[in-house]
Amino acid sequence: MREDNIDNENEIENEDDTEVEVYTLTDEDGKESDFELIGRIDDNGQSYVALAPVDIDESEDDEDGGFVILKVVEEDGEEVFVTIEDDEEFDRIADIFEDELMQDMDYDDENAEEENE
Repeated sequence: MREDNIDNENEIENEDDTEVEVYTLTDEDGKESDFELIGRIDDNGQSYVALAPVDIDESEDDEDGGFVILKVVEEDGEEVFVTIEDDEEFDRIADIFEDELMQDMDYDDENAEEENE
């Protein structure tokens, strides 16, 4: 799936009353889906975002590990998310996000275990 456009940005509260950024993305078929911002990094002067679907359809195969990675570019003074076309660039950024997100998950899991004791 290729997400090229961000139509709008919303902030919503999740279960633990923290605000999350939600973006409505439009794919190449014109289908709109909401995604939550789960991470943002800068690498070599370029920004990238990792977004997770807000409503996960259990019937669809999850090929990308639960999140999409897009490049942030500026068009007409606004941020636009575009697909990373270069495979090497994508792989490098995906590795960075996976390492970052796994560290966050490990930290969250350790805190949950301590709270349950």
